[in-house]
Amino acid sequence: MREHDLPAPQRRGRGKSRFDDDEPHFLKPGRHPEPARTEPDDEPDPADHWSSWDEAVHGPEPYPDWLVTELAARDTELGVLKTGKEADVHLVRRAVPDTDRSCLLAVKRYRDAQHRLFHRDAGYLEGRRVRRSRENRAMAGRTAFGRQMIAGQWAAAEFAALARLWEIGAESGRIAVPYPVQLLGTELMLEFVGDPDEGAAAPRLAQLRPEPAELRSLWEQLVDALVVLARAGYAHGDLSPYNLLVHAGRLVMIDLPQVVDVVANPQGPEFLARDVRVVGAWFAARGLPAARADPAELTGLLLREAGVR
Repeated sequence: MREHDLPAPQRRGRGKSRFDDDEPHFLKPGRHPEPARTEPDDEPDPADHWSSWDEAVHGPEPYPDWLVTELAARDTELGVLKTGKEADVHLVRRAVPDTDRSCLLAVKRYRDAQHRLFHRDAGYLEGRRVRRSRENRAMAGRTAFGRQMIAGQWAAAEFAALARLWEIGAESGRIAVPYPVQLLGTELMLEFVGDPDEGAAAPRLAQLRPEPAELRSLWEQLVDALVVLARAGYAHGDLSPYNLLVHAGRLVMIDLPQVVDVVANPQGPEFLARDVRVVGAWFAARGLPAARADPAELTGLLLREAGVR
């Protein structure tokens, strides 16, 4: 692990959380004219929709070269990549008709208030607050409005965390996450991680049986990523081999809606320690020497990097 190459830790007090209703500086709503529609038959097919780029909050600039931002683009649903208790992930192709401009996107849609299961909200949401007491009361009481507010918090928290980690990763190379394309309500559009020609998603770490050399490389990448998270003040909160992808030998961290502020959340250190235990146990079971995956040692290092004593 190359600690000296990583960004310096940022110390913060317990009084300020990043998860309120302030919009981070790197999220820029679109301000563009509507796409021209001059012909009566220029409407999308039923399975297609005009790009929602202009209506959404955007990810960090500069935008990747592969990303289609033209307002004349159409979004075509290609199928479901993953279903879950809180959200489903769909595969969408965004393309500009009659051009070669297109990209694949993973679209994460949080379930609505009637269908989403808030089975572990209380612990994760500590340290995340909105300013208006009405919203806080609704969230605490799990009213229909409050449940929708929580769903919005999950989406906004994941998008903000991905945006920040993408910027850190682009600068340091120590962590890989999907590029967060846009946020619209409770829908997240993300970079598709996998083979764009085949539309095949990258495998999850849990699906792999790495050889010893690859196993060591993946562990080193994971430790680097966890140090970056800790220095940013985060714990993943639900880390496991099922929310780590492996693409072209690179470990990519996904599924960050429950990201925990290690300082502001009183349970932050416990979430961090659990993350380490779960992934450490997987690597140890696959043959990584126990001394390299010592959960107590790694947890202590991460807490120090986060500024928690």
